[in-house]
Amino acid sequence: MATNLAIDDSLIEEAKTVGHHKTKKAAVTVALEEYIQRHKQSEIINLFGKIEYDNKYDYKKQRKIN
Repeated sequence: MATNLAIDDSLIEEAKTVGHHKTKKAAVTVALEEYIQRHKQSEIINLFGKIEYDNKYDYKKQRKIN
């Protein structure tokens, strides 16, 4: 999908330099992937204290080979 965006050239150049990217597209793609990943991770924090777990569950028992 072709998209035209007005992005600050100095930010793009710095992202290319810091990330060792050869193209603007590569720098923007990685930046968007990291942005999405970071926001998904922050959503997980909202689950703390909301998920119940069984205190009797023995994860080591599940690893044993019968």
